[in-house]
Amino acid sequence: MKTTSFLFIAIVFTMQFASTETVEVGEFPQEVAQTYTTSNGLPSNQINCIAVTDDGVVYAGTDKGIAVFKNEKWSTLTTLNIMMEGDAIVHAIDIRENRVVAAVRNKLFVFPVKDAGRFLPDMSLETEDFSGIALAPTDQFSPTVVLSANYSGLYQHVNVTRRSENQKSNVISQAYVYSLAINDLGRIAFGAADGLYMRTKTDKHAQLLFPSDSQGRSWAPRDVRAVDFDRDGNLWFASPQGIGKWDGESWTLFEGKDGLPYNDFTCMDASNDDVWFGTQKGAIFYDGDEFHYRQGLRWLPDDEVNGVAVDQDGNAWFATKAGVGVIRRVPMTLAQKAAYYENEVEQYIKRTEYGYLSEVHLAKPGDRSEIIYSDSDNDGLWTSMYGAGECYAFAATKDPDAKRRAQESFEALRFLSVAPDQGVIEQQPGYVARTVLPTTEPDPNKRHGHTIEGQQEHRDNQDALWKVYTPRWVKTKDGKYWYKTDTSSDELDGHYFFYPLYYDLVADTEAEKERVREVVRNLTDHLLRNNFRLIDHDGAPARWSDYSPEALNTEHYWYNERGLKSLSMLTYLAVAEHITGDETYGAAARELMEKHNYDTNAMVTKIQFGVGSGNQSDDEMAVMCYYNLIKYTNDPVLREEMAYSFYKYWILEQPEMNPFFNFAFAASAARNPHYKNPWGEYTLKPWDGWLEDSVATLTGFPLDRVNWPLQNSHRLDIARLMRQAEVDPYDEPGRDRGLRVNGKVLPIENRHFNHWNTDPYSLNYGGNGRTLASGAVYLLPYYMGLYYEYIQ
Repeated sequence: MKTTSFLFIAIVFTMQFASTETVEVGEFPQEVAQTYTTSNGLPSNQINCIAVTDDGVVYAGTDKGIAVFKNEKWSTLTTLNIMMEGDAIVHAIDIRENRVVAAVRNKLFVFPVKDAGRFLPDMSLETEDFSGIALAPTDQFSPTVVLSANYSGLYQHVNVTRRSENQKSNVISQAYVYSLAINDLGRIAFGAADGLYMRTKTDKHAQLLFPSDSQGRSWAPRDVRAVDFDRDGNLWFASPQGIGKWDGESWTLFEGKDGLPYNDFTCMDASNDDVWFGTQKGAIFYDGDEFHYRQGLRWLPDDEVNGVAVDQDGNAWFATKAGVGVIRRVPMTLAQKAAYYENEVEQYIKRTEYGYLSEVHLAKPGDRSEIIYSDSDNDGLWTSMYGAGECYAFAATKDPDAKRRAQESFEALRFLSVAPDQGVIEQQPGYVARTVLPTTEPDPNKRHGHTIEGQQEHRDNQDALWKVYTPRWVKTKDGKYWYKTDTSSDELDGHYFFYPLYYDLVADTEAEKERVREVVRNLTDHLLRNNFRLIDHDGAPARWSDYSPEALNTEHYWYNERGLKSLSMLTYLAVAEHITGDETYGAAARELMEKHNYDTNAMVTKIQFGVGSGNQSDDEMAVMCYYNLIKYTNDPVLREEMAYSFYKYWILEQPEMNPFFNFAFAASAARNPHYKNPWGEYTLKPWDGWLEDSVATLTGFPLDRVNWPLQNSHRLDIARLMRQAEVDPYDEPGRDRGLRVNGKVLPIENRHFNHWNTDPYSLNYGGNGRTLASGAVYLLPYYMGLYYEYIQ
């Protein structure tokens, strides 16, 4: 077992619905990044090189001397600065056998670690351009031997601790040597502009290597920027051609098609289980199975990595021009990660006395000390999905805090139905608002997009069917809140997803259950009374909440919404019948199916052009509706048809490694595992790997939910998808989009999104570090997985 890997997975089986996979997830190494700068005690933010001792002391070479990190503090070797008369530019550092060698300006210094730089013999060189240095093992080379590399070749320095006896000899000349390494047996490898070299201490000449592998690849590497030996003695190199590993008998080569993300290398460290590489644009590590890419301020102080060193705990330290960075491996469980997000939601995210969820803004990048709250169009949806997670949490753990949070979510969502009934403008009973704002905030009707002029501009330039009316925000009679109108189908899907979970799993008294029945009955009756439409105070349907047969089946511009809205309405009616026990809702569903083909419409819920096409908000909505319709309908034929429709839908979503989508589909398929039509009977179940993908996403979720920008379009391990506009004119033109060469979207560590409605095929993510997203996007699938025992 790797010393840096705490992930324990055992596959067992449970009989909750049918034989379903269960993964037991123990501790895993959660990556947590941190940056150190002059504000933390460094003499400069320009870090040129870095090394670490066996007991975890970090040495950082700066343009103002050597800094040492010990006992969680940085200090500077002031003696070195004095000897160099203040111009202590450190080009390279190496540590072996508790000795440090440093190339400072045009001198070499070797000193014991314990002497903290007080003992500083030196040797003047002809160059100030060190590209690398290495201490030789004492049992192979005696007296003290140091190798140094620069633009003119590789040099061997003997007895450097005795200034009068220093000897310097040339190993190879007329070559720009970028990097060098010595293993414990005295074998020397170095990478140069003209190739990869290796020699033993007894060889007269270095051997030029030409790697070739079992796949028929044969390389003559050039610009070999990094070399190192791992703890097993294997030689690694990194060059623009790719990465190679020599085990003494054969080569293994890696390039983009093998999953290598990038190839503009600067450095590497193979001393631990994971092999780390620095590049001009981020860092990469190889865990023995696959490569992982870390780029952007989420992970590094700066993308250009000058040096990397890995300590015995697997923590990777980076030298950059913006300070020292470290990615630590912190043992963590999924439950501990959930607790971290729960605390952050409570402390920073929840808005108003009701605790609505969305994302919040930060006054300074990454700084949570000053939070700026704002509403979003989908506060009802995000609060519903958060509350749904808390329902699963209570059912799985019986944690009273989970019950409290679920109850608070219900009251927040209920208030969105209550506020319109208490508005200063008459509104039909049962109407549900998008969100609310305290009236202590500036009048939202004065925002440009909510004025008549702003709405007309939106209609003329973006949506010809946009409703233009005022006010979009209505004040409650008590004067405490504005509530927002023009509620969308996203909100309704969220409400109807949450209410049955709360009713079944949390509400344990008749009084609580009746409060749920009242909300669901009022909302559903509103829809039935208005021909399956949500009617605003202006007497017209909300822009995106028209589910009427006339709109869906006869108006051509609704063709893309026909399947999804049919699915939604059948789901609403099934949920209402389940919660209230009123067969009126089941009868309405039968009428929609028999007279208006809503069940047939819902068989093709997504108008799509292959993997990655379509609208991801629709995907999120469809999954919630499929899950509840299959669970709550009393019609066995409809259940079977929707299970098959969900299967076809999930096939398109499978590459996304989305644990919420995967768990919802697996639970639905377990309820209805087979589909029979005139041509045969088919098994409906997730494809192999669905659970591993789900766990990889949950364990990989970064703790830092700040919107740091991320770049991936330059990666070599990407298969491009066509831009959306090239395949579907209905959708907006897409950004750079793609999948990895393994057929899956980018790992969660390389993406940032606030909610599951974000395009997972996007390669680049903008951001300025001033938005903090909610951890609810993790909490829902985590607790759902616990409830269904897919994860333990």
